[in-house]
Amino acid sequence: MSDVVNGGGASGRRSRVVRRHAAELLELFYPIHYRGNMAAEDAMRGDLTRKQAAILWLIRSAGSEDGRCLRRKEIVVRLQDWFDVSSPAVTQALRAMARPPLGLVRLVEDADSGREKRVFLTPKGERFLQTMVERGRDFLQKMVVEQLSEHQMSQGIKFLRAGVEAFERIHANALDGAKNVGRKSRARTDRGPGLKRTATRTPDSSTAVAEDRLPVAPEATVN
Repeated sequence: MSDVVNGGGASGRRSRVVRRHAAELLELFYPIHYRGNMAAEDAMRGDLTRKQAAILWLIRSAGSEDGRCLRRKEIVVRLQDWFDVSSPAVTQALRAMARPPLGLVRLVEDADSGREKRVFLTPKGERFLQTMVERGRDFLQKMVVEQLSEHQMSQGIKFLRAGVEAFERIHANALDGAKNVGRKSRARTDRGPGLKRTATRTPDSSTAVAEDRLPVAPEATVN
């Protein structure tokens, strides 16, 4: 009885602790994301727009060939997680990054699909990205690392890595679930409504031929 009054015993206490931690993390969202993260991004991106800087960082983080190449389609999908941006707008940004005076990327036809492009870093793009890394490292060292103890930093990094892994795992499971629902929906659509398998005979032989036919409603009887 006391467990019910107190909120379900150990399970209730665990639930309250989880909700309290979630509330405390939420209070850190504004200072971490809108102040800390965006300040770090501003220190790293130089004269690039936020979208252009995000594209370079995506290629570095998620690209193939040691972070030097990424399909345009993948850039669009990942960028739309962060910005309200259309596919043509991303293509326009990439073309601007490929032209002088930037010349940070080059667009190459994908060997697997003539309609798709692969985005490669140019040597200038690789150098600029390395500059972004150095700027970001210097910013975090001054603003965060030098302000905390070694123990605080090591524990904080472990926490953030575990949080990222948990989010990526849940996000991947959600995507897999959405794909499965889409496949089932397409399969039902492809089959069509109420198809019935029937057998008919060809005019010149007695060979039975199977056909897919829609069910026919019975003819009305006239009295």
